[in-house]
Formats: sequence, C-alpha cells, structure tokens
Amino acid sequence: MAKKYYVVWVGRETGIFTNWPYTKKLVEKYPQAKYKSFPTEAEAKAAFSAGHAKTFAGAASGKTAGSKPAATKKAGSSSANPMIKSDVHIFCDGGCDPNPGKASSGVAVYRQNTLEELWYGLFNPHGTNNSAELNALHQSLLIAKADLDAGKTVQVLCDSQYSINCVTVWAYSWKKKGWKRQTPGDIKNLEVIQQAHALYDSIKDKVTVSHVKAHIGIEGNELADRMSIYGIDQKMTEFCRYPDTSDTAKLLALRAG
Repeated sequence: MAKKYYVVWVGRETGIFTNWPYTKKLVEKYPQAKYKSFPTEAEAKAAFSAGHAKTFAGAASGKTAGSKPAATKKAGSSSANPMIKSDVHIFCDGGCDPNPGKASSGVAVYRQNTLEELWYGLFNPHGTNNSAELNALHQSLLIAKADLDAGKTVQVLCDSQYSINCVTVWAYSWKKKGWKRQTPGDIKNLEVIQQAHALYDSIKDKVTVSHVKAHIGIEGNELADRMSIYGIDQKMTEFCRYPDTSDTAKLLALRAG
C-alpha cells in the first residue's frame, strides 16, 4: 500500500501525520474536525500551510491551494521573511520521522546577524512534530531570556503557528479554565506548554515571537531544521550545543526534515 500523509487542520492535535490509526484518534468524534490525506509529503505540507478552507476551495475549483498568508502581530507575526531589527535572532524548529515517531528539536542563534550558536536534541523515540516544535520554542525562550537579561533585543522565529498559538495565545484561556480546553479532550504536550507559557509570560513585553514560513530558504530556519534532524540521527536526549558554526554550506548539506 502506498504511503499516505494525513493533514489535520482541526483536531485534538494538528499537523502532518503518517500513521492513520493515530490520526483517526485525533479527529474521530472531534467537533468539526478538518483533515485530509495526500499522496506526497510536499502536497501535505502545502495543504497544511494553506489551511483547510483554501485547500478544499482549491480542490472544488480544480486549482492548487497556495500558501496561507498569516496574520501579523507581535506574538505570532508572519511574512515570507518577518525578521525585524534586533540584537539577537533565534530560529527554532522541530522534526519527527515519521510523525508520530522519532522526534527532536533544533535552534539557531544569530547575534548581530552572525551565526553564533546551534543547538540540537531532546530526542523522543515516541514524539510528534508538535511536541518537537514546542520543545524547540521553549528552548528558544530560555536562550532569549538570557539575552534579554543582558540588555539585548530579541526576536524568536518559529515555523510552527500551532506552537506559537499554544504558548502565546491559547494558554491564557486554558490557564483560566484550570488548564482545560473549551472542547472535549486533553491538552496535548501540556507540560512543555505550561513551562514555555510561564517563561513567555514573564518576558512577553520585551521579546518578539514571530512565525516564519518553513523551507523557503531563510538560513536560520533551514539551520534549525538541520539541527532537529541531526538530533534524531544522533538520538540525543539532552539539548546540546553543536560544536562548529563556521561552515554554513556544510551545515546546510546535513539531512533536512
């Protein structure tokens, strides 16, 4: 049987998955669940980025769904290249192969527009893309706090709108409800969401968290991606600093997610 990629736009967990029994649990009996299968990973990624409304509208008209323009806001702002002038830019990404499956996180840190640090790890043999993305965002906020405490301006750039929303938007209402959702079902990845949200809430007036589109050639995003996959390949359970940032071309040649 040919491999399929399942996109979940609305469900107990969102993302791109390769295991139908797992995906079915995310959408079955979930109010107004939105999901669809695709024959290739590229089509699934394009559809997930476009959003369910545009994807189904495109299918109905015989057109290919395009990329979804994201809303602009200090927390979760997005554009093709949303980088703003800051002393520090921190890119984060999570990888999972397959999804769910082996997961890891990656971070690339630029200071004064110079690549200074690469981080990888938090390997989980039974993770998801969302858990890896959330871990990466949490680690980025930890790095951001240290730079903010040193008096620097910081922008965190994450290609997971889901993770940004969990930490900077939805967590406020979940917290008021005793960490419960408005719709039935547990909050996935609650522990890391709580940790990341508490940290974000303490620095939200000083840090900018932005959404960046994945795999469009933005170096920091690409390097964070390579680190997340490197963490999978190395099965690194700790979050470790990569030893050498001097050869960008060599780093970009590492396995991509």
